[in-house]
Amino acid sequence: MDEKNPWQTLRAHTAARIALGRRGVSVPTRAQLAFQLAHAQARDAVHLALDGEALASTLAAQGQDCVHLHSAAATRADYLQRPDLGRRLDDVSRARLAAGTTGVDLALVAADGLSALAVQRHAAPFLAALRARLALEAWTLSPVHIVAQGRVAIGDEVGELIKARAVLVLIGERPGLSSPDSLGLYLTWAPKAGLLDERRNCISNVRPEGLAYAPAAYRLHYLLSQAFSRQLSGVDLKDETVEEGAALAGARNFLLA
Repeated sequence: MDEKNPWQTLRAHTAARIALGRRGVSVPTRAQLAFQLAHAQARDAVHLALDGEALASTLAAQGQDCVHLHSAAATRADYLQRPDLGRRLDDVSRARLAAGTTGVDLALVAADGLSALAVQRHAAPFLAALRARLALEAWTLSPVHIVAQGRVAIGDEVGELIKARAVLVLIGERPGLSSPDSLGLYLTWAPKAGLLDERRNCISNVRPEGLAYAPAAYRLHYLLSQAFSRQLSGVDLKDETVEEGAALAGARNFLLA
């Protein structure tokens, strides 16, 4: 069967596995090998260690201070087998924050999550785009807390310990078969340990091939403005920026082209 069919035009608009063609009752060898490579990349992303020093160096070049922390999950195996340990800090990290300066508007947390690759690649350029958006705001920001073996909820404890009004967690999302480096953004108002996911707003798939840095920063700036104004986040705070965000991303409906 000829692989050059009308479906091929759609492949320019998505990384999804469409229009693969076939050989008899199976997919072509090329498509099968590509699938196996993507699966291997996803597995590698889960186990890859975050180079916190390299990330801190990149952020320092942008004028951003950093603090290195660790969750209660001592190893990657602990992290994967015990999600609860990744949601709280270890004793050393907790003591470090308790002894530091407190009282900021927004706490910044970068955690490896399930894809350290995402944080390594996208945290610094996204934060640069966000700082450009926040340049006219009077909000005070914390240093970036780089957390090894961290999950989303660990930001609540960080925010609570430094008495932040809100916390933003940048974290590597669970890898997909076409996106091993998707960065997730989680915003929580009035963070404290023990909050549930319904208290958070999420912006997902931040990366050049997904939601680019500029529209992601635009959407987050809107949510931050609303959170500080209305003093809430999560299910009570809706993202109403879809149209302008899509315009910033240069998105168009290929079905109408």
